[in-house]
Order: sequence, then structure tokens, then C-alpha cells
Amino acid sequence: MPVTVLLVDDEPLVRAGLRAVLAAQPDIEVVGEAADGAAVIPLVRQLRPDVVAMDVRMPLLDGIEATRAVLRTVAEPPKILVVTTFEDDEYVYEALRAGADGFLLKRARPAEIVHAVRLVAEGESLLFPASVRQLAGRYGRGEGRDGLEWARLTEREAEVLRLMTQGLANAEIAGRLVVGTETVKSHVGAVLAKLGVRDRTQAVIAAYESGFVTPR
Repeated sequence: MPVTVLLVDDEPLVRAGLRAVLAAQPDIEVVGEAADGAAVIPLVRQLRPDVVAMDVRMPLLDGIEATRAVLRTVAEPPKILVVTTFEDDEYVYEALRAGADGFLLKRARPAEIVHAVRLVAEGESLLFPASVRQLAGRYGRGEGRDGLEWARLTEREAEVLRLMTQGLANAEIAGRLVVGTETVKSHVGAVLAKLGVRDRTQAVIAAYESGFVTPR
């Protein structure tokens, strides 16, 4: 089954460019378009895309609020890939905090766009970990600074989370820890459950926000 994508951007040329790049891939299908975040929820419910490529700045409802609305109201929400002009934009970090799964630069090359969509759809590693670390260092609120002590992570779960913050996929983590991939998947699932988050990106944001790891 192809990865289905909904494009949301107020610039027709951006949508056309993304559609051209993605539609050329046999494993990706663009199922719809929208010019504003206000149209996202009805389209998500109608089209059930795997990924929403969402502009962060739009006139009526921006990508941050649209992300919050989707995650709040859709029972099985899609992955959300924020599309932005500037990677060091505070709006990008706020979108990640709101629940977006990653971000993509509008100036990205076609191969990078395709890779981003596939990676976000798979959900096994963090897109642009270095940029997320920089964003956390610049805009992270550091609320509580409790180091995630409340989550009661085991030593191995904490080790897995630290490797997740580096952007490593399950197979790469398994190689580092010399364990099976299924074992890593189990640890990742436990980390997400204990932190009360839906995916790796949110777990990494929580790690930075709490002081569990420190952006360098």
C-alpha cells in the first residue's frame, strides 16, 4: 500500500511542487490538497491520509493550531510533517511541541522531500535530530526540569531514549546495545507509554524539555 499524503499550504506553487515530487514515487500517493489549516480536519476525516504535509504559517489557521486540532479531534490521527521556510523558526518548535512528527524545509531537494515523507510515515527515527536539538536549546521552555524522574524509566529504557534523541532508528539502536530489534521496539513502546506521548518526536521533545538530556 502506498503512503498517502495530504498537502496543506496557502501557496499553490508550493503545493504543486510537492505534488510533482511525491506523485513521481510509486510508493507515495497525494490524495488531496488544502490552502489553509482550517480545512484540514474535514479532509483528514474524508481522505484518511497517512501523512499531512502542513505549512506552519497560514492566514486563517496556522500549522500549530491545525496540528493541535487534528490530534485532539481525530481518533486515529495521521503523521504530521511541518513544512517551513526556516528551520530555526520558533513556530517549528511550537508545532513539534504541539504534536507534529517532524519538519521539512521548503527548499529541500526532491530526494530529501521523499525521504522525509517516508521516514515520518514509518515513525522509527527522528527527522533532523541535530536541528531539533538546536530548536530545543533556543526555544525549549524547560518546564519543571525534573529529568523525567516521574516516568520511572528503567536503566535500559533511559538508554534507549538517549539514543532516540540522536535520531537512531530501531535497528541502529539494536546495534549499539547488541540486542534484537524486537527488544528495542518493546523498550521504545514502554518509553512512549511511560511518558504519555504518541511518538518518538514527542518523547525526544519531552527529554529536552525536562532536562533529561541537554541540547548542546
